[in-house]
Amino acid sequence: MAEGDNRSANQLAAETASLEEHLQGWGEVILVADKILRWERAWFPLILMGGVSFAFLMIYYLDPSVLSGVSCFVMFLCLADYLVPALAPRIFGSNKWTTEQQQRFHEICSNLVKTRRRIIGWWKRLFTLKEEKPKMYFMTMLCSLAGIAWVGQQVHNLFLTYLIVSFLLLFPGLNQHGIISKYVGMAKREINKLLKQKEKKNE
Repeated sequence: MAEGDNRSANQLAAETASLEEHLQGWGEVILVADKILRWERAWFPLILMGGVSFAFLMIYYLDPSVLSGVSCFVMFLCLADYLVPALAPRIFGSNKWTTEQQQRFHEICSNLVKTRRRIIGWWKRLFTLKEEKPKMYFMTMLCSLAGIAWVGQQVHNLFLTYLIVSFLLLFPGLNQHGIISKYVGMAKREINKLLKQKEKKNE
């Protein structure tokens, strides 16, 4: 068991080191983005929502086709991939990194690797469910996709995408400030109350 844990820890460390090497040119930008996403200033959520709202308003106003939208998005990523590593050191000064900044960058890369592992783990569990319990897999997928299709039919696709992107960008800050755990705890307490009331009625 200990050998397996050590092997897993060593693999995690190796993957983290590899990711750090690949993202080194983006280090300064990632640290700034991390501060914004974790709401280190009270007005950072306003910056986030303002930027997202402006981007989606522009998409709504320009109304590009799917092909044009995808092309522009990929073109933006290519430009960023070329320009950011070249300009970031001049703007932020990577030679002025402190031990704390280096440690935070390491933590971010480690968290990204762990998140990737979780996603792969969920994907493998899904296929395991398909092999072991095909009927449950079929019903689960059918109900889930039907629900998503119904929501997509009721809500405008651009507005739905705006809501999803906004939630994903706000999630780290909500989690950092304990807002998600607070409301999840409240929901659990309410569910427990309902279950207890149901048990009393059955008695």
